Amino acid sequence: MKCRIGCGACCIAPSITTPIPGMPNGKPAGTRCIQLSPDNHCLIFGTPERPAVCGQFSASPDVCGNTREEAIFLITELEINTNQ
Repeated sequence: MKCRIGCGACCIAPSITTPIPGMPNGKPAGTRCIQLSPDNHCLIFGTPERPAVCGQFSASPDVCGNTREEAIFLITELEINTNQ
């Protein structure tokens, strides 16, 4: 599966515990990454500053669903279930 252009769910729903430029302590789940553009494109995609966890994420139907809204829901559920 390829990422949906302008989705950005993976930059909003999960927590990121490693530093991000502009977010030195990472970001909590449900918080929009500061490096996500208004049209939901990663501003540091392909740069060394992009966190490794972001580069390791791979879109898949079971995580991303069929819509952006479904992706937000599914990733949020994964976040909740893996942090209990």
